[in-house]
Amino acid sequence: MTGMAGLWNWSAAGRIEPERVRNALAGALDRPVAEIEGAGPGSLLCDVYHVGGDFPTLIDVFLAPDDVAEATIASAVAVRLGADVLLPDDSLNPTRYVLAEPDGTLRVVHADEEETDDGVERRHVRPCTGADPACAAGPGCGRPVAA
Repeated sequence: MTGMAGLWNWSAAGRIEPERVRNALAGALDRPVAEIEGAGPGSLLCDVYHVGGDFPTLIDVFLAPDDVAEATIASAVAVRLGADVLLPDDSLNPTRYVLAEPDGTLRVVHADEEETDDGVERRHVRPCTGADPACAAGPGCGRPVAA
């Protein structure tokens, strides 16, 4: 049995049904993925809910495996969903993310966030070029994405 890394928090562009998200994640990891309430032995736990913004489908993956890179799996899920998936990067810049695109491309971006009663809404995704004002807000800009 592989070790568990903890929690992955992603956002997907478009309003995507929870079962479709769980199926895409199961295909990418080649293991069962279940809702928190209905998880069987060996299943990865995945909660999917919706908010507003440009990335309204929020995906929380619990007990995520530590033997695969999060960005690699997010990229595979983006391909399966045919939708952009936004995930935190490893910098300390709170506006910087990795964007996994439906063609499998991974790139570093910035996004504006707004906390709402339903969850965090993300909007206005733009490339991390070093010229964006968000690049000055924290470290890490100008570095490539770690897959």
